[in-house]
Amino acid sequence: MFSKLSRRLLRTPSVRFSSRRTMASLVLGEVNGTSLSPATLSTVTAAQNLGEEVSILVTGKDLANACSEASKLNNVSKVISMDDESLDKQMAETTSKVILSYLEKNNSFTHILAPASPKFKGILPRIAAILDTHMLTDVIKVEDKSTFTRPMYAGNALATITNDEKMKIISVRGTAFDAATTGDGEAPIESIDVDGSTLPQTSKFISEQVSKSDRPDLTAASVVVSGGRGLKNKENFEIIDKLADKLGAAVGASRAAVDEFHMPNELQVGQTGKVVAPDLYIAVGISGAIQHLSGMKDSKTVVCINKDKEAPIFQVSDYGLAADLFDAVPELTEKV
Repeated sequence: MFSKLSRRLLRTPSVRFSSRRTMASLVLGEVNGTSLSPATLSTVTAAQNLGEEVSILVTGKDLANACSEASKLNNVSKVISMDDESLDKQMAETTSKVILSYLEKNNSFTHILAPASPKFKGILPRIAAILDTHMLTDVIKVEDKSTFTRPMYAGNALATITNDEKMKIISVRGTAFDAATTGDGEAPIESIDVDGSTLPQTSKFISEQVSKSDRPDLTAASVVVSGGRGLKNKENFEIIDKLADKLGAAVGASRAAVDEFHMPNELQVGQTGKVVAPDLYIAVGISGAIQHLSGMKDSKTVVCINKDKEAPIFQVSDYGLAADLFDAVPELTEKV
């Protein structure tokens, strides 16, 4: 007997590929508020490295500004907008369904790329499963149209992978590519109607809590100050906040600090958190577990403050200060 999932997959229209296709890449855009996310701009650069025609598909609600931004990016041939109330919260089931419906009618794409973000970690596997194709995750380098590099073992090894699928599904680590730039021209914007009544209702949006901050976005900031277990409690993170405010930096945290409820989940840096690659990363009271290092090891300059001279964080730091953070950080803040 077929499971419910199997029956559902069998009812989904398949995507047939033509043997005579132009080489083209499709970037799945992510919208933050009304603008394209920084990770989307980096994904466009990765797509451009393939040397193919690049189109951008944006799904959601009130997409006029995001699509306008996308149309002005260099070397983008077309922007596709699927704007509908039913896509407002970007549920994985509904969003993957409308993307697949578009691919069913437009099968000229050889590469489907999207940011390696929490949103697309739920969407891309569904698309790959329906298309019965392998998926490449966290790509950090495009070698050629079939060969890509991605990290393994928490970033301790790099794997170069060749994929000969007719359509390649790829998630891109945004910190590994520069943001796409804008030009003088504008690509055409194609609007596609979405019938929300035909979309799956297997899950329902209940509520969300959005954190608001005047600080830069953690994944896009040029300077990040992160705190760890060494700060001991939530109140002591104020000294991290004061230093970050002086530097115009984003604030991050280690897994230990998040697990002990010193900092919110969305500020975690590491293997199970966010990956950052700022110009300057300051680690305060962080020992340097491999899971944390995998989230910040691509930072251009790493500074650590820790009283334990044997802490692993010193091995990956460009500058290290073996001192009590409760003395060193306030002094550093005062002198900045």
